Amino acid sequence: MEAALQEEMGIAADLVKGDRGIFEVRADGDLIYSKKACGDEFPTHTEIIRLLRARQ
Repeated sequence: MEAALQEEMGIAADLVKGDRGIFEVRADGDLIYSKKACGDEFPTHTEIIRLLRARQ
């Protein structure tokens, strides 16, 4: 996903390891995706890019 974000949007992503299967995507401190809130499904690269673009 980091490579897709760099290629599509020109931004660098930071991976912060969590525990217990937590997967969240934050932009500027704002939560834009939570695996737990979405029924334990991992997002596609396209979905995360769409969510980030919607913030612009």
